[in-house]
Amino acid sequence: MSTTEFTTVITGAAGFLGSHLTDLLLSKGHRVIGIDNLITGNLDNLKHLEKETRFSFIEQDVTTDLSIEGKVDFIFHFASPASPIDYLELPIQTLKVGALGTHKALGLARAKNARILLASTSEVYGDPLVHPQPESYWGNVNPIGPRGVYDEAKRFAEAMTMAYHRYHGVETRIVRIFNTYGPRMRPHDGRVVPAFVTQALKNESITVFGDGSQTRSFCYVADLVAGIYALSQSQEVNPVNIGNPREMSVLEFAETIRTRCDSSSIIEFKPLPVDDPKIRQPNITRAREILNWEPKVALEEGLTPTIAYFRELMTRGVI
Repeated sequence: MSTTEFTTVITGAAGFLGSHLTDLLLSKGHRVIGIDNLITGNLDNLKHLEKETRFSFIEQDVTTDLSIEGKVDFIFHFASPASPIDYLELPIQTLKVGALGTHKALGLARAKNARILLASTSEVYGDPLVHPQPESYWGNVNPIGPRGVYDEAKRFAEAMTMAYHRYHGVETRIVRIFNTYGPRMRPHDGRVVPAFVTQALKNESITVFGDGSQTRSFCYVADLVAGIYALSQSQEVNPVNIGNPREMSVLEFAETIRTRCDSSSIIEFKPLPVDDPKIRQPNITRAREILNWEPKVALEEGLTPTIAYFRELMTRGVI
């Protein structure tokens, strides 16, 4: 079967990652059906596809229904609130899409004999006691803390995905996504990149939680979706980390953003949120060995279109 014959479903298609994945799959010749209930997704992310005949969009809540007419070859299950602000404001919806939404997506994969890729997260590792984090690490998660609704939703989704693979023979793939940045991020979603860039462009105080010594690793979105695509085409069933192993402190990142935005912002320190991970860095050995993948875009390079995107939003009065 050639890629031009593939029909692919993407849940969460109007989100930051879902929309970039849609673009990549269309460029590979797929026909793409995007699904989103738009509680955190934004149709502006798909506006450039209005005349694309190989793309169609369905506004639908995948926790209640996920039915597609005709054949389906691939499913990418990306539907979920994915930022701290989102899952703190939408805790029940986050749990439901991780459980019920994943169940619906796996059921569709089984019914259509399709391969399904689950978008999991580095948050399954919680506040890790192992560094950097390999896929073999089981994590250090507080199931009843405020972040537990997201962490445990994704851990459950992984368990259900493996159960469908083992019990029903469904072709499954699991990607554990680490911090990603790029155009189409929501300006007020509470994540560090949009928060710092927006504050710097406005010359407002850049808010650093704790003393800023906690670390993060930032992967440019084009690298991330390339890795996800490579995983979808592989024969690997077990989870694979996709992210950039270049680690830096949050304070160092804030200073980088301030410089790149030519900003007069001061850095303001605030108390660290509950269960905020102190370290985050992917071990991508398996991605390198199995997928022949590693990130190519340096932070300095990826920040250029990212900052330009937020500048454009600012000129339009969106932020």
